Amino acid sequence: MVSTSSTPARPAAPARSQRGGGIARILAASVLWGTTGTVSSLAPSGGSPLAVGCAGTAIGGLLLLGSGRGALALLWRSTGRDRLLLVLGALAVAVYPASFYPAVARTGVAVATVLALGSAPVFTGLLAWLGGGERPGARRAAATAAAVAGCAGLVLGPQLTGGAAQLDVAGVALALLAGFGYAGYAVLGGRLVQRGEQPEAVLGAMFGLAAVPLAAPVLLFGGAELVTPRAGLVVAHLALLTTFAAYRLFGAGLRVVDAQVATTLTLAEPAVATLLGLAVLGERLPLASWAGLLLLAAALTLLAAPARRR
Repeated sequence: MVSTSSTPARPAAPARSQRGGGIARILAASVLWGTTGTVSSLAPSGGSPLAVGCAGTAIGGLLLLGSGRGALALLWRSTGRDRLLLVLGALAVAVYPASFYPAVARTGVAVATVLALGSAPVFTGLLAWLGGGERPGARRAAATAAAVAGCAGLVLGPQLTGGAAQLDVAGVALALLAGFGYAGYAVLGGRLVQRGEQPEAVLGAMFGLAAVPLAAPVLLFGGAELVTPRAGLVVAHLALLTTFAAYRLFGAGLRVVDAQVATTLTLAEPAVATLLGLAVLGERLPLASWAGLLLLAAALTLLAAPARRR
C-alpha cells in the first residue's frame, strides 16, 4: 500500500512474506491493546476513567511524536489538504479515548469493547468507500462480518447466558462513537500514507497533535487520584504499551496492510482480553463465547490468507 515514489504508477503488491510480517505486527499490537481493560480496572475507584484514559493516550501520543521518524517534520511542512487530514485525524484520535472509557464506565468493558471494535471495520469500509476507495470484495466483506459476529459471541456470551440487564443507551452511543473515531484516524492516516508519507510519521504527528485536545479532560476531571502511584502505573502502562509500543507496531504493519484489513485484524483484541480474563482473573466462558472465539479465529485466518491470483 505504501509508495514513496513520485511517479503515478500503482505500487506493486507487497511480497507474501512482507504482508505476513505486517499482519503479525498488527496482531501483536492487538495483544497489547487487549490488556487495556484488565489494567484500567486497576485504577483507583475514585478516579475518572475519562481522565486516566486520556492521560495515557496523550502521553503515549507525545512519545510517538518525539520518536516517529519525520513526525515533527510532517507537522511543520504540511499544508493544505495534508494539514487538514492531520488535524481531522488528530481529532479522531482524541475522540476514541474520550468516548471509549466513559462507555466502559456506563456499559462495562465487554459491551463497550464489542461495540467499539466491532463497529470500527464497518465504519472503516464505509468511510473508505465514500472517500472514493475500492468497494470491499466478497471475501473481505464475509471475513469482516464473521469477525464482528464472532467478536459479539465471544464478548457478550456470558451476558447473554446470564440474562444481561438493559443496555445504557448513552453508553452504547459513546462506544459506537469510539468505533467511528478509530475508523476515522485509520482511514485518514491511510490516505496520508498513500500520498507517500511514512506510517510512523503520520501516526506520530496525529497522536502528538491529539495530545492538545486530550489535555482538556485530564485537567478538568483528573483529581488527586490521578497522581497516586497506582494511577501512575496504570497511566504508564496505557502510555508506554497500549499507545506507544502498540501504535509503533500498528504503523509498521500499515506499510503493507491496508486500513480496512488492519481494523478487522484488530478484532483479535477482545479475544486477547477474554483469554487474559481466563488466565489471570479465573473467569469461565460459556459455550456461546467459545463458539464466538472459534468464529473470530476462522475469520482472521481467512482475512490473513493471501488472495488467489486469477
